[in-house]
Amino acid sequence: MKSVIVAPSILAADFADLRKEVGSVLEAGAEYIHVDVMDGQFVPNISIGIPVVQSLRRAFPAAFLDVHLMISAPGRYVEAFCRAGASHLTLHVEADRPENITAALERIRQLGVRTGLAVKPATGADALTPWLEELDMALVMTVEPGFGGQRFMTDQMPKVAAVRAALDRVNPACDVEVDGGIDRGTAPVAIGAGANVLAAGSAVFGAKDRADIIRALRCSG
Repeated sequence: MKSVIVAPSILAADFADLRKEVGSVLEAGAEYIHVDVMDGQFVPNISIGIPVVQSLRRAFPAAFLDVHLMISAPGRYVEAFCRAGASHLTLHVEADRPENITAALERIRQLGVRTGLAVKPATGADALTPWLEELDMALVMTVEPGFGGQRFMTDQMPKVAAVRAALDRVNPACDVEVDGGIDRGTAPVAIGAGANVLAAGSAVFGAKDRADIIRALRCSG
């Protein structure tokens, strides 16, 4: 079984002191920093963009920045996010036509950045099939994308299991990430279904002891 990686989502951080917030979770043992980018079109919210990724890269040169693009036609911006300092860039399969998704993933790889594809709750696991062999990570949303603090969708676990099973056949090195509603209670469920990367926002940034919650999430499996 793959090691569990905790990726605190800065969507739940205090943006008035983001450098301190991110530094605190890295010091607490987080392996990744999850950066949710929203455009107000693909999802009904607007969050952050390229300047924040650039600033995080300058502040934390060695950090693994797990950048999740919840934007329409993401191919327009993959080069800018890669050059800004993304370590990994995840696009949504629903965000553009298949040929454009393929081209965007190819460009990400050319720039030396890890690739990912995400699916919304209403999208089936088979939507990822054309790209499974090429991915470094597949992301299954466990809430409706757009806002933090939502309730974990247990009904997405068969999809997580299906994605993991499909990857084990064609690309076993690929990670499976879940994003939304991850906490002490839901992390074991997600890991049990086959996830090994946990994007957790409120559970980590809202904790008094961030090292304790990160350790608890990692050991949930």
